[in-house]
Amino acid sequence: MSENKRQIKLGAFLMETGHHIAAWRHPDAQADGGLNFEHYAQVARIAEQAKFDAIFFADSVSVRDTNLASLSRTARADHFEPLTLLSALSVVTRNIGLIATVSTTFNEPYNLARKFASLDHLSGGRSGWNLVTSSTESEALNFSFEQHPEHAVRYERAKEFYDVVAGLWDSWEDDAFSRDKQSGVYFDPDKLHVLNHRGKHFKVRGPLNVARSPQGWPVVVQAGASDAGKELAAQTAEVIFVAHQTLEEAQIFYRDIKSRLARYGRQPDHLKIMPGIFPVIGKTEAEARAKFESLQELIHPTVGLALLSAMSGGVDLSGYPLDGPVPELPETNGGKSRQRLLLDLARRENLTIRELYLRIAGARGHQQVVGTPESIADQLQQWFEEEGADGFNIMSPWLPGGLSEFAELVVPELQRRGLFRTAYEGRTLRENLGLPRPVNRYVRIEPEQRSPVAAH
Repeated sequence: MSENKRQIKLGAFLMETGHHIAAWRHPDAQADGGLNFEHYAQVARIAEQAKFDAIFFADSVSVRDTNLASLSRTARADHFEPLTLLSALSVVTRNIGLIATVSTTFNEPYNLARKFASLDHLSGGRSGWNLVTSSTESEALNFSFEQHPEHAVRYERAKEFYDVVAGLWDSWEDDAFSRDKQSGVYFDPDKLHVLNHRGKHFKVRGPLNVARSPQGWPVVVQAGASDAGKELAAQTAEVIFVAHQTLEEAQIFYRDIKSRLARYGRQPDHLKIMPGIFPVIGKTEAEARAKFESLQELIHPTVGLALLSAMSGGVDLSGYPLDGPVPELPETNGGKSRQRLLLDLARRENLTIRELYLRIAGARGHQQVVGTPESIADQLQQWFEEEGADGFNIMSPWLPGGLSEFAELVVPELQRRGLFRTAYEGRTLRENLGLPRPVNRYVRIEPEQRSPVAAH
């Protein structure tokens, strides 16, 4: 096999006890997983031993579900702040990437740039930032807002936020710090650059008080699939995590995003598209189906309905009959692309409200695959080879067992087909994903054209 052959990229999307809404009730799940470091260390090592590219954490800065009857029956109310957790996991892993979600809506660019640059140094070049705009009212209420900012404003702020963060990551050139004891020169002042950003949403002087990180910049990830989200991704993202139900949907999205890159001077292979996949694995199809049904039986109707309401943009569905059709949903100020995906799924398959929440209880709108290692590998191969994906974000039904099964059964099948690595290509997340290292913007400017460093 040629060393240059295109191969599948794999991320392990880790949730507290697993992705199924009732995962914590599975007999083999770690029920206190959200605040159990040894649990996370175990699953991170499983993913690294299987040569996954990265582990990934979603995040929200609120307890999202205000329905206590539902919330009290799920394992979503308590979990680590992801950057803190990944900093700890960087010590017990060596090669796997470490990607955390941090919102541009309720953070400041300087703090975020500093934290991710620090994680990149701590991990030897393995950090990634999943850039999102928050989408729930519950988050806004924790940050002195009376109501959630409008969708268009959130994306406008996100673009400027990214510009500031990227500028701060270029505060220092790669070789700025000589730390020469003999001469007494700690850093070269000509290789320090002050951002002095003044925009609509932010005024940030800089420079960052962390040296340029091993990767130049941490890898930038996004998950938006609205038109505004896709355009922001085409400008800024290096990996996209996305939800698709069919290969045709995935192909349309893939070609759309890749076609947008040229106008920003980017190459198609400099952006990896990785749909979420929720795999339930059995030695036979019947065994896999039985495993899935045993999880489905653990869902309380209150939990299922609350999940569907939350994912529909916060629309209250409690007044509709569970076994009746999914109603037309009003446009909300929440996430738009996921609401559209759920409505399309309900209409395409003529699902009732109950049937729809059962469909999304594990994958939450991502692709659900229930089958043998060979049949699951067949689907991943088809999506990969037919321009539906560059890789996949694996959403284990429960943890740690669901991830162990994928690592032990599906990964070897992908390797046998020459579709997945048997050894890491490099030490950094960029090297393993096949992404270029960003060139510091100031290196291309002649010294006499550089602005002088402002005095402190």
